[in-house]
Amino acid sequence: MHRSPSCRSLVPVLALGLLALACHRGRSLAHAPAPQVAAPVEPVRELAPEPPPPEPTADPRLRRIAQQVYTFAYPLVLMDLTRQVMTSQTAVNSFQHLRAFPSAKFHDVVSPNADTLYSSAWLDLAREPVVLSVPDMGKRYWLMPMLDAWTNVFASPGTRTTGNKAQQFAVVGPTWQGALPEGLVELRAPTDIVWIIGRTEVTSELDTLAVHKLQDQYKLTPLSGWGPMAVAPEPTPLTTGVDVSTPPPQQVLAMAPEAFLARVAELLPENPPAEADAAMVAAMRELRLERGRPWNPDALTPAETLALDEGFADARAELAAAAHHLPGDQVNGWRITTDIGQYGVDYELRALIAEVGLGANLPQDAVYPVASVDGEGQPLTGASRYVLHFDKGETPPVAGFWSVTLYDAQHYFVDNPLDRYGLGQRDKLKRNRDGSLDLYIQHESPGKAREANWLPAPAGPFNLIMRLYWPKEPVLRGDWVPPPVVRMP
Repeated sequence: MHRSPSCRSLVPVLALGLLALACHRGRSLAHAPAPQVAAPVEPVRELAPEPPPPEPTADPRLRRIAQQVYTFAYPLVLMDLTRQVMTSQTAVNSFQHLRAFPSAKFHDVVSPNADTLYSSAWLDLAREPVVLSVPDMGKRYWLMPMLDAWTNVFASPGTRTTGNKAQQFAVVGPTWQGALPEGLVELRAPTDIVWIIGRTEVTSELDTLAVHKLQDQYKLTPLSGWGPMAVAPEPTPLTTGVDVSTPPPQQVLAMAPEAFLARVAELLPENPPAEADAAMVAAMRELRLERGRPWNPDALTPAETLALDEGFADARAELAAAAHHLPGDQVNGWRITTDIGQYGVDYELRALIAEVGLGANLPQDAVYPVASVDGEGQPLTGASRYVLHFDKGETPPVAGFWSVTLYDAQHYFVDNPLDRYGLGQRDKLKRNRDGSLDLYIQHESPGKAREANWLPAPAGPFNLIMRLYWPKEPVLRGDWVPPPVVRMP
């Protein structure tokens, strides 16, 4: 097609093709948009993806500190949870009396005994001292050990130490200052939380009524309410919002490190560590945990959080393993420990005893040989039958009394047709003709003739605790040891 010269002289003059001119074609004129001309585009360079941040790694030193702090503070947290569970039923500064022996449903405390009646109380000394009154006990053995919040026995009123006459004690907190009324014996506690685990000897089922009368005379009175002119204080409310269905050790095990350390921070102001714990106080500072300050997990770096997680896991695994290998001298399959009740800086032992026997006494008050294996070192199980034989004159040498109690693998009583969880000095045991004594430990009954000496066992694993109350010197020196548990054919 022929184009006029004027048309050929017109060309696009805007770089982005936003405007074009139309040319005359033949006789008709037409105005149409010129085709757009795309601007040259720089090729876009694809950026390489950012590399993922490196996974945090736990500082081995901080991980070890976390492990040590957990072991150190475990008894404190366990005591607090146990206190909450028990004070949801009985208020603080009040006795909770067990009127009958604990049953297989009793899971408040591991390894309870079955030959005394408990009178337990949690004291709060933050406001003022609390007065403990005990009646004349006659010739009956009694014991009122007092534990601080770290499970150390700091006082042990009872037959061995204070005699059996009527008496009154003022339990005072670590910072209390003042003058006590005449006639009160001061017992200074290292912490404001105190657990009294009273035990009163019961010689038979018929004897329980007499013990009830004594229990009713055990009194706890705030100092402001003490004396003839004092006004009784308002009753303390029960603890609420507490998990009472899960045993306290399992609750501690389920706590995240952040929750555990926050609980420790809450407890430290009224329950200070001992002076000997200075190294652990410094270790807690490494985790930003200081007495008198709330613990803030938000300040932790990811690496520090990981060190906490791994350190706590290490401590829990170590504690679980230790529960299968108890401390002390092992003789005839029994593990015998005579250095419990007061632990000093042996934090591993303190945590272990809290785990398997919270509330343990001083050895002068009681020694607890423990057996989870027979005399040949084989695990005790209800699949086998056993006998524990005492030669004539070789039953445990004690000034108080002795017993053998059976527990399942979790350290609780075993349900059985006789509702029998222990045997000992208070029971009507049948002796052999030569004066020796046999206890039969098995799942099925050994027969009517031997049933008085039968300690029922579960079908699976179990363990035994021999309680020697007020042991004589041969026990404390190690000259007398329990005989082996012998597996019968």
